[in-house]
Amino acid sequence: MRPSQDIKPISYFKANSAQVLEQVNASGPMVITQNGEAAAVLMGVKDYENLHESLTLLKILTMGKKSIEEGKESPAEMVFARLRARREGKRSG
Repeated sequence: MRPSQDIKPISYFKANSAQVLEQVNASGPMVITQNGEAAAVLMGVKDYENLHESLTLLKILTMGKKSIEEGKESPAEMVFARLRARREGKRSG
């Protein structure tokens, strides 16, 4: 985000909403101010989807790290050995 270009007052947004949406979709998020203070961030759908996907991946990584710290995870070799044993047990049974 470039503060000199990507911070606009709400009055500018109201008067130029179509142009603002084009700019947001072309160059990224924009901060909208109200009474001189940041009030909202406007972003295009693609940026929002990318942000949401990134946050989801971070949550998954955090959950995995927590599981490892709590000892709930097994080394990959052990998991594959158990799966092979199950598969071979079904073949002979």
